[in-house]
Amino acid sequence: MTTEGGTNSARLFLALWPSPAVRRHLVELQSRWAWPPGAACTLADNLHLTLHFIGAVPAVRVPDVMEGLRVSAPRVTLELDTPEVWPNRCAVLCPSAVPAALAWLHNTLAQSLHVQGLPVEPRPFRPHVTLARNAAGAVPPAQPATLRWPVRGYELVQSAAGRYTPLARYRGMG
Repeated sequence: MTTEGGTNSARLFLALWPSPAVRRHLVELQSRWAWPPGAACTLADNLHLTLHFIGAVPAVRVPDVMEGLRVSAPRVTLELDTPEVWPNRCAVLCPSAVPAALAWLHNTLAQSLHVQGLPVEPRPFRPHVTLARNAAGAVPPAQPATLRWPVRGYELVQSAAGRYTPLARYRGMG
């Protein structure tokens, strides 16, 4: 575990982690945008869809957290078809509709986090992949494409020094 703020803790989040093929498609879609000066495109290895940001967790708790987040869910194909630049200057790719199975997974994981005494974001779930930050004025492609992402699991990921490291992969859905 990485030392976070002088304590032995891990900064964690739950995410959908793209397969190599989906990642290549995300990078290709990202390259089709017109980026303003100063835009910071998300590195290919960091592209993901956050399900829940957890934050700092004491390292000693991480194995129990990993086990407590193991849930079963149906398979889902996510269709990312809506490019947007949000008021916070993030350029994102979103689904025009949230599949029921993805909403169920998000809610089920929220319950698991709650049971473990971990934080759950109170705002509504807005699934998206962040393509760039500081992207005010970015222009999405004139012909937006739909990325079909077959979701077959989710990951518990550690964030440290701008790098994301999957700690646990939860597969066998459906």
